[in-house]
Amino acid sequence: MIRLVLFDIDGTLIRTRGAGVEAFARTFASVFGVHGAAERVHFAGRTDFSLVRELFALSGVRASKENFQRFFDAYIHHLRDLMRGCRGEICPGVTGFIRDLEKLSPPPLIGLLTGNIHAGAEIKLRHFKLWELFRTGAFADDHEDRNEIAVVARERGRRALDVNLRGDEILVVGDTAHDIRCARAIGAKVLAVATGGHTLAELKKHAPDWAVKDLRTITAREVCG
Repeated sequence: MIRLVLFDIDGTLIRTRGAGVEAFARTFASVFGVHGAAERVHFAGRTDFSLVRELFALSGVRASKENFQRFFDAYIHHLRDLMRGCRGEICPGVTGFIRDLEKLSPPPLIGLLTGNIHAGAEIKLRHFKLWELFRTGAFADDHEDRNEIAVVARERGRRALDVNLRGDEILVVGDTAHDIRCARAIGAKVLAVATGGHTLAELKKHAPDWAVKDLRTITAREVCG
């Protein structure tokens, strides 16, 4: 039985039509005078802190605590502004799949496992009226390494459920190979969805427990029963 379901955000729950990437670009331009920075890295499945660190290195910016703080203070401002006009969407099947999870007896705890910082995750999900659906989670603020974020998410799930949560009682839902790897790092099961960074064929190469085109093609009972 699955007791904890952890969702990635970008490409799994929502598509923001590049709002996050554009917020990175605007931040580097406005704060550090570096233009075109976001075009130099691949974002899918990465953590915000690891992306900023790589862009600092590529741009010759010192990776100091102060510079990270300057970046994220400005990033949140730009992301909030961009999300106001966001023409993105909830990925197909997401709302129905979550409703099905909530109808299971007993229902699993539903949370987030994301490379977004907490504030960024909240801004994005509130725009689509999804934020309140998640009762726990772990974020890039918790660790720069996605595998370690998974460890934090598992421990928070254990505390919230007040059970000795085994890896095979956790399901991670994500759209990239990074999501599959971090799930395996905590012994969790994986539902891979081809709604974001990888094709279905690419996801299957990483041997998730389930791989689907989108969440309309599988039921909560199939993966949590």
